[in-house]
Amino acid sequence: MALAVTWLSGCDAPQSERAGADVSPAGQHTKGADLQNPPEMVSRNGVLRTTLVVERRKVWVGDRKLWALTYNGRYMPPTLRVQPGDRIELAMVNRVGKKWQGVTPDTNLHTHGLHVSPRRPADDIFLSVKPNTTYNYIYRLPRDITPGTYWYHSHIDMYSAPQVAGGESGLIIVDGLRKYLPPSLRDITERVVALKDNQIQGDEIHVYPLKIQPPTNRTVNGQQNPVIRIRPGETQLWRLANIGANIYYKLRLKGTTFHVIAQDGYPVHRIYSTDTLIIPAAARYDVLVQGGEAGTAQLETQPFYTGPAGNSFPQVNLATVATGGSPVARAALPSLFGPLDDLTHARIADRKTMVYTEQENPDKYYINGKYYDPNRIDFVSRLNTVEEWTVTNDTQEDHSFHVHTNLFQVMSLNGKPVDPAYAWHETVNILRGQKLVLRIRFKDFTGRTVLHCHLLNHEDMGMMSVLDIVDGSTGPGKGDEK
Repeated sequence: MALAVTWLSGCDAPQSERAGADVSPAGQHTKGADLQNPPEMVSRNGVLRTTLVVERRKVWVGDRKLWALTYNGRYMPPTLRVQPGDRIELAMVNRVGKKWQGVTPDTNLHTHGLHVSPRRPADDIFLSVKPNTTYNYIYRLPRDITPGTYWYHSHIDMYSAPQVAGGESGLIIVDGLRKYLPPSLRDITERVVALKDNQIQGDEIHVYPLKIQPPTNRTVNGQQNPVIRIRPGETQLWRLANIGANIYYKLRLKGTTFHVIAQDGYPVHRIYSTDTLIIPAAARYDVLVQGGEAGTAQLETQPFYTGPAGNSFPQVNLATVATGGSPVARAALPSLFGPLDDLTHARIADRKTMVYTEQENPDKYYINGKYYDPNRIDFVSRLNTVEEWTVTNDTQEDHSFHVHTNLFQVMSLNGKPVDPAYAWHETVNILRGQKLVLRIRFKDFTGRTVLHCHLLNHEDMGMMSVLDIVDGSTGPGKGDEK
């Protein structure tokens, strides 16, 4: 089945591909090959019309061929690149066929972070695409959707973790970040740095029953320890995205600073710089990186501990950054970036409280003492209002908090105020014993959706609640995609 799209890449990927073909560039599978941006499906004239085929196939995963769950025959599938205001018409074809390692062959698609309707035919995570069927998704992006890096993945009830761990995840890019950069930096090299992890069992990715702690193979854009090239002094835009099921990353590149310009698809108002970035599963950071002196350094994830009831992740080298070639003058980076949006003085329509708890043997995870039930509505919020939510992690391990449909402003973490210049997220880590206070504005869309911990093992084992966004008295919502 040919795709009715144009494929583009910043790294000379083929201009056209056939769905299901393994068309990775020659040499990409060997350790030390140059990092390749995934191919792209790009919208034209306001529409991205495309197809995603879900199959279990034996494909290249890093430097090995393994049985995996693939989109269009790839472990690292195509990136969907769109503009604010676009319409995405996406046909999902389910060719999985039967259970794999006890995992349901049913699947669906969640456009993680996108401000789109939670109703069919858009981002309804309650629907199930059966084997040998096609579902036609339609998403209408608001014209004021924030630019940045998003992603797509399976969100099928109780099996999100194994399907994502098996390979069902890819990137979405909403263009528009470059308009906030000075003219001299608007044509800089852009690199996707998509972090995907897998546990290997024989000649396949192990997906079920899935534990978080066992040794995990980590890849970048589906490659094993690739080389990222940069010239001395050169400024590049890196899209750092953790699109795995459960694993944390604590990123560091010795001698280099990450200058953060967007978080979870939301431009920061003031650029901030850091030597390390903790990226929980599902989070993304768009950063500017500047080349140093000629030589090589390791982009690594440092050891990370999530608590007595959690996991201990080791140090791993992810990629080799090779600085060489003709030096260029190091650009002066701006201090201000995107517009400031601050809910500090907003009228609060309601306050909600969520408490994370858990039990062992068997593992179960709860929000407000309740195990997830898709048929129960746990929270109701009104359109065109702002609410304040308090989320307490009353466990002995880290959890994350993610809500669908609308982003939120973090007001404080464990009592410490967060600067509104870089406070907007839709996935944020909450350390054991800590309390998160956030404010969320409900706009444009009504319908049932969910909030949950984005360690997908925890979500699948109960740490998820249903949120119903209903029409308020201050104005109508779009409500559907007609």
